[in-house]
Amino acid sequence: MKILIAATPLTGHVNPLMAIGRLLASRGDDVVVTTDPLFAEKVERAGLRFAPCDDFGSASYLEPDLPPGPERWTHEFERRFIAPMPAQAARLRALIAQEAPDVIVAGSLFLGVLPLLLDRRPRPPIAVVNVSFLFLDRPDGAPIGLGLPPAHDAAERARYALLKARMDAAFVNPVRAHADRRLAELGLPPLPASLTQSIVVLPEIFLQPGVPDFEYDFGSLPKTLRFVGLLPSGQTAVQLPEWWLTRDRTKRVVLVTQGTLANADFGELVEPTLAALADRDDLLLVATTGGRPLSSLKAPLPANARVGTFLPFETILPEIDLLVTNGGYGSVSQALAAGVPIVVAGLTEDKAEVAARIGWSGVGINLATNAPSVAALREGIDRALSDPGFAQRAEAMADAFAARNAAQTILTQVNALAA
Repeated sequence: MKILIAATPLTGHVNPLMAIGRLLASRGDDVVVTTDPLFAEKVERAGLRFAPCDDFGSASYLEPDLPPGPERWTHEFERRFIAPMPAQAARLRALIAQEAPDVIVAGSLFLGVLPLLLDRRPRPPIAVVNVSFLFLDRPDGAPIGLGLPPAHDAAERARYALLKARMDAAFVNPVRAHADRRLAELGLPPLPASLTQSIVVLPEIFLQPGVPDFEYDFGSLPKTLRFVGLLPSGQTAVQLPEWWLTRDRTKRVVLVTQGTLANADFGELVEPTLAALADRDDLLLVATTGGRPLSSLKAPLPANARVGTFLPFETILPEIDLLVTNGGYGSVSQALAAGVPIVVAGLTEDKAEVAARIGWSGVGINLATNAPSVAALREGIDRALSDPGFAQRAEAMADAFAARNAAQTILTQVNALAA
């Protein structure tokens, strides 16, 4: 079978798609990955064929100097994801003609698949793999993006309706209109719903990493939706550092990360966490810079702390006692699959929604800020470590992950599409 994989050129988007590519290749499928040439070496090192798609825009996209909120999100969606859509669609059409794939597997924000899904011309079936929380329109009327838990009563639903009207005006409607204009330029009909809802319902299959236990009750789910559990991590080139192998195993371990995207300023989370736990001799504090140089950390490293540019999460998380994170969906999912409770502080991108689910599900503490104080971090971490309820609920979430075989589900769904 021949599979074409299309990935948005961001590390947190490419890695899950490459893991699926390795899974398919391991059973003998011919896998071609298209993304920005910046990732060519990484793709080929994984043993997959590479086909460049070098008019993305998002690879060289610069974060706007705007606070988290509708204006920033609109700017990000229009320039990072919608602007490259026509070029991505053209590249996919060219690769379909050249490679004749049996199935296309695309990341959820590789919007170049939308023109193909709305076009009447023949094409291979398309599976979309989400790289974030389930962003369906909510039955309680809450807007997506603000990190609001499920409404408890009519008064709260009424308040959510007002907030949604404002969010629709500031973000949802402008983004949908911008996408519709791009589609119209290609001679295609408009989206059938909001952009996020359309991404879920238009493809033949929508694969959602994670488990229903971490998601709100959306009522009747789209027939295209499949929860898969934890995506396969695949091979990793990151070695365990010597200090991890020789650490004092009587000490509990706290891991802090700002991921690979929202890590331009470690003063938001990593450095305050180092300061908050600097005097805790009973803890080992582990930090990662998400690929940035270690010199990017400006604060002094406490005696009880160790740091690495990258760390093999799939190896170390089962031995971690607490994750402190800004809410990247991938690392949060990995932590929950390992039964690790979480303290989260993040509002950019999709992080307010991920953080809200952490607090709502009881697996951790949501500090509901993008730049927590040292005092707030110290209090939240102390509470998360001392209250066994958080670890118990994280373990229950791990059981839910363990009940799903992501590799088997993905292979089964791809086979069904090819048939």
